[in-house]
Amino acid sequence: MISDRDTIFALSSGRPPVAVAVIRVSGPRAGAALETLAGRLPEPRRARFVRLREGPGGDVLDQAVILWFPGPKSETGEDVAELQIHGGRAVIAAALAALGRIEGLRPAEPGEFTRRAFENGRLDLTAVEGLADLIYAETEAQRRQAYRQLAGALGRSAESWRSRLIETQALVEAGIDFSDEGDVPDKLLGPALTTAQTLRQQIVAALADEQRGERLRDGLVVAIAGPPNAGKSSLINRLARRDVAIVTPHAGTTRDVIEVHLDLGGYPVTLLDTAGIRETQDPVEIEGVRRARERAAAADLVLWVTDATAEAADPGGDGAGLGKVWHVPNKIDLAGVRREPRDCRAGQTFPVSALTGAGLPELIAALARHAGDALAGAETSLVTRERHRVALGKVVAALERAIGEGSQGREDIVAEELRLAARELGRLTGRVDVEDVLDVIFRDFCIGK
Repeated sequence: MISDRDTIFALSSGRPPVAVAVIRVSGPRAGAALETLAGRLPEPRRARFVRLREGPGGDVLDQAVILWFPGPKSETGEDVAELQIHGGRAVIAAALAALGRIEGLRPAEPGEFTRRAFENGRLDLTAVEGLADLIYAETEAQRRQAYRQLAGALGRSAESWRSRLIETQALVEAGIDFSDEGDVPDKLLGPALTTAQTLRQQIVAALADEQRGERLRDGLVVAIAGPPNAGKSSLINRLARRDVAIVTPHAGTTRDVIEVHLDLGGYPVTLLDTAGIRETQDPVEIEGVRRARERAAAADLVLWVTDATAEAADPGGDGAGLGKVWHVPNKIDLAGVRREPRDCRAGQTFPVSALTGAGLPELIAALARHAGDALAGAETSLVTRERHRVALGKVVAALERAIGEGSQGREDIVAEELRLAARELGRLTGRVDVEDVLDVIFRDFCIGK
């Protein structure tokens, strides 16, 4: 803990007006701030009802409940005070202004409370990332996944692997130190390599999840593509249940990719409304078509929307080359097309009417099933970010090199590779050398967390 650092404060609850607002104060002068406003410190971890004043003998700010958490047994590892006040804008503004007038206090930066918790050892870096994901979780599956990370799912495993690696490294180095003791090195190197192989298998198994953890965190991507004027924007508006895309009878209206986030059966799905795919001489539309093809090719699923009333051949093709494609003939209210979804050799077909909503329930139900199948088991994945996957990949590579060198009896190289593997696991949890990633992780936190 750092005793001479600033004491920070911020509103930690929702945007006013609310019934009750929570203001947190963390740092060495948190106790002094509470005494200034409330007159005295309450018993630690016991709520007390008081009148808050601007200072000793000052005007009353509000009636409030206060709590006092002496460090290091607090959320941030520092002294922490909490004010629970009425949630009107004027009350909150007055309380924050009073705190700002106390010497040694300043408003918190985004994520600063959590960063102090990390720096004081209350959270490891994977738990910090889990907290960030929990704040921004949009579906039940994402919430469960984020909470597992916050509770230490990956952090505990990484620390266990790291502890065993350090013990294994010690065995190898002991063999090097006692190399003049006859068969001692052989007796120590063998068990060390066995442990390294076991750890390698465990980490490889954690990585062999088809990136489902990252996919659940980011959401399944479904691109709505097809020729112009097929009703793609009308369809995404229907699915989103609001007007997110401009709809006109003129071809080329959609120029850029529009994203909409949906919760289907508890799983996150990102819909992409793309530009109509056709040959054009308009340079702006050419760029829109290029982006449409690029995003559709990278999507997990493409809904290829066509005009069911069109007599001519589809000028945009049938979505060939775009991965998994479902065909969605639109405007069946005008064409009298059979409504039942059906399978075909090129993929499933879901006739719909974006105007009347006919066929939409069947399409939405199929999308929910597809999301559930694609993301099944993702909540239990240890790896939820690319940073995790890269770090564990480096650990596996180092262990493989150690095992290979160990078969040649090169104890000194084995010890170095084990050290590198343990170091990567330390970077994963934030124990060593992570200054380069901290700003990236904390920049998206809100003020008050």
